[in-house]
Amino acid sequence: MSINVMLVDDEAVDLEWLRRRVLASELDIEVVGTANNGFNALKIMEKEQVDVILSDIRMPIMTGTEFARRAKEIDPKTKIVFISGHEDFSYAKEAIEINASGYLLKPVKAKDLYDMLKSLCLSIEQEREQNRSFNEALSLIHKELILRWFEELDPEPAEPHLRNALIPLLLKGTAAAIVEIDDLEWKLKDLSEEEARAKTRQMAGWMKAGVEEAQIGTLIAAPQHRFVILGSLPEDSFLNLLGELVRKAAESSLFTVTVGVGRYAQTEAGLHESYQQALAALSAKWLLGKNRLIRDNLEPVPRGTPGAQVEQTVDQLLEAIIQYDLVAIDDRLLELFLHAGKKDVYELIIRITSKLHADLQQQNENLYELLQWESHQPEILFQFETIHDILSWMRRRFFELSELLYVKRQRQKRRLIDEVTKYVEENLEQKITLKEVAAHFNFTPNYLGFLFKEDYGLPFNDYVKERKISRVLELLRDPTLMVYEIAERMGYKNLIYFNRQFKQLTGMTPGEYRKKHKV
Repeated sequence: MSINVMLVDDEAVDLEWLRRRVLASELDIEVVGTANNGFNALKIMEKEQVDVILSDIRMPIMTGTEFARRAKEIDPKTKIVFISGHEDFSYAKEAIEINASGYLLKPVKAKDLYDMLKSLCLSIEQEREQNRSFNEALSLIHKELILRWFEELDPEPAEPHLRNALIPLLLKGTAAAIVEIDDLEWKLKDLSEEEARAKTRQMAGWMKAGVEEAQIGTLIAAPQHRFVILGSLPEDSFLNLLGELVRKAAESSLFTVTVGVGRYAQTEAGLHESYQQALAALSAKWLLGKNRLIRDNLEPVPRGTPGAQVEQTVDQLLEAIIQYDLVAIDDRLLELFLHAGKKDVYELIIRITSKLHADLQQQNENLYELLQWESHQPEILFQFETIHDILSWMRRRFFELSELLYVKRQRQKRRLIDEVTKYVEENLEQKITLKEVAAHFNFTPNYLGFLFKEDYGLPFNDYVKERKISRVLELLRDPTLMVYEIAERMGYKNLIYFNRQFKQLTGMTPGEYRKKHKV
């Protein structure tokens, strides 16, 4: 893989001389851009991966050292070599402070330039090899496979090749962390598709570089602009480095990140649980705020303790929400909050919302999307002064959630009944039974019969009889059809039974109906 170099100099002649000399170096180098000032150079960095920058240290508008600081914010791995005359050597101190990788004096000798480039290429190759070794544990499997395994609610034991890759990570204990880029959707919404892709690549590059440079752990890119980090460092070191990653992201002025962290594990099952814990911790971002590290500190609660009672009450709360039982919702919230201490209330809210969110996801529903919770709403919770204020806010939101689910369920039921009635219309001339229709729609006859009567106000069999008679009335208006032909066509094998049922529903025989309507 070639080394990408960018050249920056406000003197066109010097810039062209430098470009030609670099291309003539016979090293595996590609010049990905040239710029006559720092602003243009930064724009190139937003679109291209740059490994080495050769820059004049004295330039108008933005000095070389100021440009270098901003370039390091975009990509801390980038190596910068300054070029200057003897009179500019006062800049050397600043260059050292920003960790410049080298310094060349004008007029630059070709040998000095090539020696510097050769040294930088060797250093970059060594770093790349170290990173490849660092991720060697995962090199034999697709990272997508790990993510799928993490996301399974009840995972099977890991496949042999997956297990072999995880063993080195678990020897000293490994914890899962999930990094989420904050507010990315609204940050990208006003950009063109190309600009958004470039910005996303830039952010991903920054994240990859930050994790690799600090050797925090093994990085896996995940959907929804998230990153999974598997850290095998001592716990304090892992948490400190993650906290530093959060701080540096904010200082980069590109974006902020929120990190959810699970507990350390030394088994496959424990690592899977650590990922779920990190996910649960990250889901509390709406309450605790963004641009921070959130740990899953909730210890497992044994049965029979007050904590176990909380879990049971939250299950009952979810059932009440699904059943649209507002009284039961209020009762369960009172049970949960009225005796909660002030210091416990926010942890309780996290537990409730995280569990509700997880349970609803199993029903293909999303708690936060349904309620459209905005990022400012957690601040409201922290401004409340009494438990009753919090309880009132939670009550309103869960009433709203219950109603949304009820309306959604009613629409789904309405669509089902519409499909059932359409099926009946299309098969009126066949024998139609509730058992057969229920099997067609993958329901039990009793349940479909209950849904139909609740929605339509009429037992299913009575509805079918009415629809059949309505079709019979249409056919009786056709004088070319005999009554017995109509009976057979509509599935009645016994003409006497047909006449009796017709009279029962219309008050007259088929013949009397035809006389009345002069058919």
